This record gives sequence, structure tokens and C-alpha cells, in this order.
Amino acid sequence: MTRHGILNTPGVDKLAIAVEESARAANISNPRFVEPARGTLDRAKSRRHHIVFGRRGSGKTSLLAKAAADLTVDRRPIAFVNLETFKGHSYPDVLLSVLIETLDNFKKWFDTAAVNPASKTTFWKRLFGAPPSRPPLRRAEVQPIIEAIDTQSKELRKQLFVPESAAVVTTTEQSREAGTADGVKTAVIAGPVAVGASADSTTRSASSSRVVEESRRQKIDFLHRWLIEFQGLFRRVAEVSDGDAFLFLDDLYHIRRLDQPNVIDYFHRIAKGSRLWIKIGTIRHRTDWYRHSDPPIGLKLGDDSEEIDLDLTLEKYDLARDFLLSVLSDIATRAGVPNVRSLLAPTAINRLVLASGGVARDFLALFRKSIEIARERGAGPRGPRIVAQDVNQAAGEHDAAKRDELKRDTLEERAQVERAFDAVRKFCIETANCNCLLIEKDRTDPGAALMEELVDLRMLHLVQSRVTISDRPGKLFVAYMLDLGQYTGERKRRALEMVPFWTRRAKDRLRRVGLIFDPPQPTARSEA
Repeated sequence: MTRHGILNTPGVDKLAIAVEESARAANISNPRFVEPARGTLDRAKSRRHHIVFGRRGSGKTSLLAKAAADLTVDRRPIAFVNLETFKGHSYPDVLLSVLIETLDNFKKWFDTAAVNPASKTTFWKRLFGAPPSRPPLRRAEVQPIIEAIDTQSKELRKQLFVPESAAVVTTTEQSREAGTADGVKTAVIAGPVAVGASADSTTRSASSSRVVEESRRQKIDFLHRWLIEFQGLFRRVAEVSDGDAFLFLDDLYHIRRLDQPNVIDYFHRIAKGSRLWIKIGTIRHRTDWYRHSDPPIGLKLGDDSEEIDLDLTLEKYDLARDFLLSVLSDIATRAGVPNVRSLLAPTAINRLVLASGGVARDFLALFRKSIEIARERGAGPRGPRIVAQDVNQAAGEHDAAKRDELKRDTLEERAQVERAFDAVRKFCIETANCNCLLIEKDRTDPGAALMEELVDLRMLHLVQSRVTISDRPGKLFVAYMLDLGQYTGERKRRALEMVPFWTRRAKDRLRRVGLIFDPPQPTARSEA
């Protein structure tokens, strides 16, 4: 390829940077969102609690950020909280931390968007892309709410930073005094929780555990007592703007699964009668949003909230392709490349859709990487545009990023998920010699649940939800495709079969007993 080839132009340079910047919604400043289905954005701004489901990169953050920006332009109070910040925090500290962050975000909104006039064009255009549609709130009305937020935030911080270690020392010293009075030698050494030889380490451990539990109980009791206070505050937050307030909790799946329903439940109770609407972004099979208990905990879909599903799977291949191309075209048009398809051979478009699994962020990342690969190889016999082989190489290199995200997202379940994925990969490449596999539909065992997690982690992709096999009468199967990055090199070496499942004629190629995979059952999972 010459230096003046189609991929070596300043416009494509600008496009590559724009794609890289758009591949991740890092903040809520002037966001853009392309709807996968009509009305998605309007639903996210409506007066209803919503849980937004989608795989990593499907657009959850972009949707929530765009909804938050539009509501801010309408002078509706919003707080946008990224829950990844609190990964690893345990309950109730995680709830205290999220409450503090929520109050801080509402205070920031009142200090800026609530009172800034429309004439402050730099603020409005830079952060939200449009001027406000309503006049600013009166500072005299806003100031008392800011002061109330400050008061409750300080109380929350006091509870969050209760000095547990000091309480442990106090408890241990009291134990020593009691022991001496009874004539029992405990030999506690001066210093934080230091116990001598005649009072074994079990005593220290029991004392520490007891005090930590007492501190935890104290924090939970505080949260119960202050629930009405928080309801009143959030009611004032909504009323001052003559409307409703909105809380966006992004990436709930980063919080420990055991604690997720508790965090959601507390905000749901605050929201009742407070005109506060909660919008939660998360990954479906990495989230527990409702716990059947007495009383039930969390949000129940259909009763307490509705779902917004952003996942476009390869089962709806044409719809996924059109959506992904519209996302890319939107970015390209803004970058000054109005006909982005001219950069792609027809086979490359289909290969990008397959390699992305229908996920917008992966589609964009693979497209950008394919530009680099096509530039490096030069025109040659493949021509000056991006072709399928370039996408194959990009998919293989992108696998490292996916593996890294798998490790970060699975935490204590990582070993289970990785073993399950290794079994899937080995089955496809060494046993079935095919990029697709079948799993019996409606299985509820732990092994099948791990397959669902692999789909959410983008290592498997749904291609057909109802498959019948003549040799298995009365049974239904679900067809999945192994992620393209796992076999781009194996395909030539082993003549791996790639099933074009999106074509009507090729669907029969999935109806084979040899593609049935029996997921291995995991060992007992540890709870964090």
C-alpha cells in the first residue's frame, strides 16, 4: 500500500482516535448513545426504577450517562455513582460508602447544574452538549438542601470510619482485669490486642471478631435509624426542582454478590414516596438483585422495577450488524469520514460482527486494531481495505484484553470460570472440530450457570436459542459460538469448521449430536 492509500489518510487517523475514545464511556461528560431499539433512552429517563442489563461494552454506561445528561439539561437533580470504586468493600461499609458518594454527587449537582445560568455556555456545551431547557433554581432555595446534605454526609463518614482497632484493645484490657479479679492468670501484654502465652490466640481472635461484629451491628442500626432522615432529604432534593430526582448506580456487578440485594434494597426503601428513581447498570448473570427471604430483599423485576436489555446477540444477526455499523458510522461522520464502509471489504464487515459477538465496544476495538494490521501488511494481494484476515488477527490479539477483564470481573469465582472455559475451548477445537456447540436448554445446574457467565463475559456467544435434533426427540438445545479470538490460528491448522449460522440453509448444520456439550460441574464455590 502506498502512503496515499485509503487507510493512510488524515481522516482515517482522526477516525482511529475517535473510535478509541468512544470505545469506553469513562465519564458522563457530553455522552452519546445510539439506541439499539426505539424508545430505549426515553425509558431510561422515565419515572420508573430500571435495571439495565448488558455485557461489558454493550452500552450500559453510555445509556445511563446520556439519560443523566438529558435530565440535567432539564434541571432534574441527578447523582451518578460508579460502583466499581467500591469493589471488595463489605457490607455495611459498602452501603455507607455508596450513600456518601450519592450525597456528594447530589451536592455537586446543586452547586453547579442547579444554579448555573444558560449563559454559561462553556459549562453546558462541554458537559452536556446543550443549554438548559429551564431557568436556574434560586440559590436561596438550594442552599438549605446543600447544608442538609453536608450534615448527613458527615454523619455517614463518622459511621464509616469507626475505629474498630481501639475497641478491640479496650475489650482485651477489660478481659485482663476480669481475669485478675478471679485469680486466673491471663498475662495480657501491653499493646494492641497482644496476648501472652497462657491466653492463646483463640482468645484474641474471638475478641477481635466480637468487636468487629459489634461495630458492624452499630453501623447497621445507624442505617435503620436514619432511613426516615434520608427519605426526607431526597424528597426535598426532588421537590426543589419541581419534579423528580434520579440516582444512577453503574456497574453493580462489581459489588460482592452477597451484598448486592442489601444495597439495592436500602435505596429502594429510601425511594418510596421520595420521588427518587433508581437506574442500575449491571451484567445479568453476575448480579443478584432480589433475594427471596422473609422479608424479601432487593428489587423484584416486574413489580418494583423493569428491565432494559441492551444485549444484541448473534441470534439476531442482521439487527446486530445494522446496529454496530450505525454506531461506527455515527463516530465516523463526526470524525469527517462519511462513508466508513469504503474502508471495509464485505467479508470484513461480517467477520467484525462475528468477532465482536454483537458487543459495540468490542466491535469498535477490533475495527481500530484492524486498521493498524491492514496498514502494516500493505496493499499486496489482499487489497487496500480491511479484509477478514485482518479482523481474524485483531481478534486473536484482543483475546488478552478479554482474559484480563474475565480475571477482574470474576474475583473469587475466577478458577471455576476459567476451568469451565478451558473445557469449552477444548471441546470445540479438539472434540467437535467446530466453532459452535450445543447445550441442553433450561438446565439449572451449576455447570450450565457457568456457561451463562461465559456468555456475559463474551467468551461464548448465543447464536440460536431453540435447536432440535432428530436423535434427541422431545429435547431442545441452545447453540453457542466460541469467541472468534480462540481459534483464528487453529482454523487453518485443524480445518476447523465455521458454521454460518446466520444463513437459513446453514442452520441444519447445528442439528448434530456431535455438537452437544455437557458442561462440567464446578467444585463448591467459596463465598467472599
